[in-house]
Amino acid sequence: ESKTLKIASVPGDGTGPEVTAEAIKVLAAVAEIEKFHFEVEPLDWGGDRYLRTGEIIPEGGLDLLRTKDAVFLGAIGHPDVAPGILEKGLLLDLRFKLDQYINLRPVKLLPGVETPLAGRKPSDIDFVVVRENTEDLYCGVGGYLKKDTPDEVAVQQAIYTRKGCERCIRWAFEYTRQRNSPKKMLTLVAKTNVLTFGHDLWYRTFEEVAKEYPDVKTDYNHVDACCMWMVKNPDYYDVIVTTNMFGDIITDLGGILQGGMGVAAGGNLNPDSGGVSMFEPMGGSAPKYAGQNVINPIAAINAMAMLLEHSGFPIAGRKIDAAVAAVTGTKMKSQAAGKMGYSTEEVGDLVVESLS
Repeated sequence: ESKTLKIASVPGDGTGPEVTAEAIKVLAAVAEIEKFHFEVEPLDWGGDRYLRTGEIIPEGGLDLLRTKDAVFLGAIGHPDVAPGILEKGLLLDLRFKLDQYINLRPVKLLPGVETPLAGRKPSDIDFVVVRENTEDLYCGVGGYLKKDTPDEVAVQQAIYTRKGCERCIRWAFEYTRQRNSPKKMLTLVAKTNVLTFGHDLWYRTFEEVAKEYPDVKTDYNHVDACCMWMVKNPDYYDVIVTTNMFGDIITDLGGILQGGMGVAAGGNLNPDSGGVSMFEPMGGSAPKYAGQNVINPIAAINAMAMLLEHSGFPIAGRKIDAAVAAVTGTKMKSQAAGKMGYSTEEVGDLVVESLS
């Protein structure tokens, strides 16, 4: 492998730098085993920099990211910055401006990890949600009339385009095909009975694209029914494709089914050639645990495995997955911060040890 993997790292706020350090430690170990080169450029974007300079993404920041193969994000969220400023200014801004139109969220119960679902085992919870990531209510189209009066009207518009839903649906079909699960089934989750325009567009597009994938089984759930089935029969699902808003909600439900935010990781993908994708643990910045070496780095390490899988190093990614499963299954007492039986750094070391 002569290609050098170029990563921009945004450790961010709170415990973000701690979990990022462990993810990079595991990356270094797997790169040595798999004999590939990588370079990480750390960027100090986040709450502290914003409080110091008033800017979230500095001048030229997006162009810098476009020269990279991938972006690794630790966590965003600072106690002294009003909620929404960093999330909108960094996360949403990057998703939209880098056109990261796929949000990929594996929902997989690892060995030894507790799920609130009684009696469920890792073989029961292993599906993936593909969420459209650039349209829907997140476009911020809308406004007020007669604001702050008793007659106030607020309008918030969801935008859906044929291009937007088709590229996401098509990617999901391809992904279902290559995921190679015995189910080989793609479930569309929407709300066609109420959202009769936007979700009708989704449904018709889904049916049309499905004709090109006769080997993939298809299914449809209303989002409310999907929430019930995810709890009652999580083993039913293989891959779910859904809209931005509903994807936001059901992936959090998925996160708790797989044992919570200590293990859940996700990717914001621009799968087009030359596109830059971003990978992150799903937990927040957890400022109350910052600097104590007690936060769980497993989600960040899982995010690094995803980064490798989607940046042309799938074998390295799978090796990390296997090492993580060994550590959660045989070593860790719990996935909760401070209750793991190990420090943040020790968990990283255990994963490195399991790699070799």
